[in-house]
Amino acid sequence: MSSTRDLIAALKAELKAAGVTYADLADHLGMAESSIKRMFSQADMPLSRIDEVLRVLNLDFAELARRIADSQPLRRELSHEQETAVVADRKLLLTAICCLSQWSFEQIVSTYAIDDAEAVVRLAQLDRLGFIELKPLNRYRPLVAKTFRWIPDGPVMRYFREQVADDFFGGAFGGEGEMLMLVHGQIGRSLASAFNERLARVAQDFAQQHLTDQRLPADQKRPYTLVIGMRSWLFSAFKDLRRPA
Repeated sequence: MSSTRDLIAALKAELKAAGVTYADLADHLGMAESSIKRMFSQADMPLSRIDEVLRVLNLDFAELARRIADSQPLRRELSHEQETAVVADRKLLLTAICCLSQWSFEQIVSTYAIDDAEAVVRLAQLDRLGFIELKPLNRYRPLVAKTFRWIPDGPVMRYFREQVADDFFGGAFGGEGEMLMLVHGQIGRSLASAFNERLARVAQDFAQQHLTDQRLPADQKRPYTLVIGMRSWLFSAFKDLRRPA
């Protein structure tokens, strides 16, 4: 739940957007303008007064709370403890991945052997972990950004390397829309970060396209997984062939 300071900041923004000055508000509430300014500057306003301000704005509390939630910064990573909790339960990890893809509750239970009760439990767990905000009727709002990533050497990526990487890279990558490239070279250290930023933009474009194509019929979509990696590294099989420095 938002703090009082968040509520006051949101009210200030709504007053500004509506063109309502502190003087105007003071007239509506029958208060001195100095008292209005003090309430907002000290973020000290009882709920009854907040309700009065909302009536002036013709806005209800639920809508204000929604706007506050929408304005909160989204997570780019979970903590190590949160990832540990996610990866400890296969169905919870699967549900988290589905939420990253913004699948609906109905899509999850119709695609995987997870019944309604199990799915509700997993969504509630993800809500407690701060991964999603669970809403009525099993709807949810992701609390993670499009640029979200698992901790590079955290529990989920270790699970990927141990359980998933061989399966993923075992394919031929010759199907429609598939590609695997291995490029090696030496570049200036300062340019490595620039390439990482460009690769991150590719990942963002992929994530945005996924959201856009949610509207397409099922027979016009295929599931793809994009894996991006760049590392300063020498293949261990060649290390013994290097001449001493």
